[in-house]
Amino acid sequence: MRLIWATLGFLSVALGACCAQQQQAIPAGQLVREVVYNELHDHDRHGYWRYWIERRSPRETRLEEQVETAEGPVARLVLTNGHPLDTQARLQEQARLNQLLNSPAEQARHLQEYADDEKRIGRILVLLPDAFLYEYAGEENGSYRLRFRPNPAYPARSIEARIFHAMSGELWVNARLKRLARLNGRVEENVDFGFGILGRLCKGGWFQLERSQVSATDWKTARLEVHMSGRALLVKTFARETSEVRGGFLPAPAGMNLVQGAALLRQAEPPSSPITPAALHR
Repeated sequence: MRLIWATLGFLSVALGACCAQQQQAIPAGQLVREVVYNELHDHDRHGYWRYWIERRSPRETRLEEQVETAEGPVARLVLTNGHPLDTQARLQEQARLNQLLNSPAEQARHLQEYADDEKRIGRILVLLPDAFLYEYAGEENGSYRLRFRPNPAYPARSIEARIFHAMSGELWVNARLKRLARLNGRVEENVDFGFGILGRLCKGGWFQLERSQVSATDWKTARLEVHMSGRALLVKTFARETSEVRGGFLPAPAGMNLVQGAALLRQAEPPSSPITPAALHR
């Protein structure tokens, strides 16, 4: 029996290696093209979710709870620097939500910003197959690891394309589902606009995106880091420092509007004692 099990174990390893080799026989660029197809089409039928977001900046750490609705996400601030909101901060947060929920103009602006963000994400995803050259760099935790570098033959015409095309980095693809699991990029050279007169994105900036599977079809951003600096309009300098961690994903009813989403948030009032992201949904 030991011989039988040992033989079966050997065969399973050999067959697994063979399958992996067959899957990796797909050119890396073609694999990325299939991943982008899956991301764009699965997003069209995504579910709605409720989760926490921890945002860090040099000034403070903010913990928010957010609900996705058909009219864009709605969020409420729960903690600042690890502490519950005081009375004044609670009133300010309530006033902010009331302004959104009671103003058609504010709701229209909110929905437009959400739609613009969705389109921007789509445009960046579409860039991936053609703007870069890819090569396999091993496997890690059930994902293929790919290295990418700018494709010199790609005509980057828009500002978004020029910024993204200046990056090199690594991309992780879930091997079973062909979904984007992680993306790291670094700006390898200065990107000038208007020959440097209008602005410049400085070399050395970087970003990191990590995603996790929350259902059979849905993947959500679990971590986002963006650290960029540059100059705009001759002398004005800018820095984009974003650090976000998301978790506690729970399904939310589909098709809610902003008012219904805010009502769902109010069902769980913030506690009087400090909490952590891990405890927000206990």
